[in-house]
Amino acid sequence: MKPRIASVPGWLIATAGAFAGIATAGAFAVITTAGALAETATAGASEQIASARFTDPTARYGHAVLGDNAEWGSLEITLTDGRKRKFILPKSRVYEDLKPRLGDLDGDGRPELIVIETDVNLGAQLAIYGPQGKITATPNIGNRFRWLAPLGAADLDGDGKVEIAYIDRPHLAKILSVWRYDKQKLTPVAEAPGLTNHKIGQDFISGGIRDCGAGPRIITADANWRQVVETRFTGDRLSSRTIGPFNGLTSLRAALKCPG
Repeated sequence: MKPRIASVPGWLIATAGAFAGIATAGAFAVITTAGALAETATAGASEQIASARFTDPTARYGHAVLGDNAEWGSLEITLTDGRKRKFILPKSRVYEDLKPRLGDLDGDGRPELIVIETDVNLGAQLAIYGPQGKITATPNIGNRFRWLAPLGAADLDGDGKVEIAYIDRPHLAKILSVWRYDKQKLTPVAEAPGLTNHKIGQDFISGGIRDCGAGPRIITADANWRQVVETRFTGDRLSSRTIGPFNGLTSLRAALKCPG
């Protein structure tokens, strides 16, 4: 059986008042934001994101948690009709991430974007974007040079709502955090300590979510990188069990595969 890494389509691994200004040049709109949340725009309700990428590398933050000194200053999306739109962060914020993740989080058939957005003084947050801009986000961690590492998105407990899992401060606190996305809001629903999925300087994020037919399972390493751990969310709590020793990244990749 082939693994279903997450039940959200497109996830592999893993209005105007909100904008400071909009300059349109043909099919390309440059939108300067101040990190504010976008209001749902009726006029843009039918817009759909086809792809996205980070642009404008910057060294203004210099955390280098992903192995280099460059984070990103802007997010460029391409809509299904070919139009492009660029969201430019103020100098106080960066995208501290590898690439935007596409996934339909609300079941309307149109994907949202999941990114790591960082305030240079308050640290990282997990942010959700739509065609009109930033929809919602978790709170910033609270301190400079504090980061989070996404694992995936799926309906973890079978209630019809999508949950997003990430490791909060994978090098320090090592806490698995699960948030539910519903009605354009993110709500914390569970957390568990002693788990991680990233080491400082790695240019990738390990682990993920698999579903081999018995429901989604979150795959991580334990806090000391000695064991591979499988975690299940039952709707009110997280339960974890060790499924094997950690013998390098192949151990986590193997754990994401379904038997047979």
